[in-house]
Amino acid sequence: MIELHPIGTIRSTLRALRDAPLQGDEGAPDAWLEVDPAFAPALRGISEGDEIIVITWLDRGNREVLEVHPRGDPRNPLAGVFATRSPHRPNPLGLHPVTVREIDGMRLRIGPIEAIDGTPVVDIKPSL
Repeated sequence: MIELHPIGTIRSTLRALRDAPLQGDEGAPDAWLEVDPAFAPALRGISEGDEIIVITWLDRGNREVLEVHPRGDPRNPLAGVFATRSPHRPNPLGLHPVTVREIDGMRLRIGPIEAIDGTPVVDIKPSL
């Protein structure tokens, strides 16, 4: 049994999937990552300007999808989701390389990030 526990939530101006660019570097805004107070000590060592990877649970993803047309374009041949960055996949984890722009208590302003408002965050890792 695998259990994931959200450590925070994305707060973004992006409210719907149709509003989000496919990748962060395609015009995504900055957003706030609100960290649950229980995980505050885990933020020690993160500083403004740091490059981090935010791992999200793409809760709006369809877990039944195994093949997609890359970038949602039906002109592209079908590909298995493991060969794409589709949010629709058996375990919908999102990987978001971002920069820490600001730290306000247990909130990190990060960006650019294409995650929708309310997206659960399951981990943060340094970009090495």
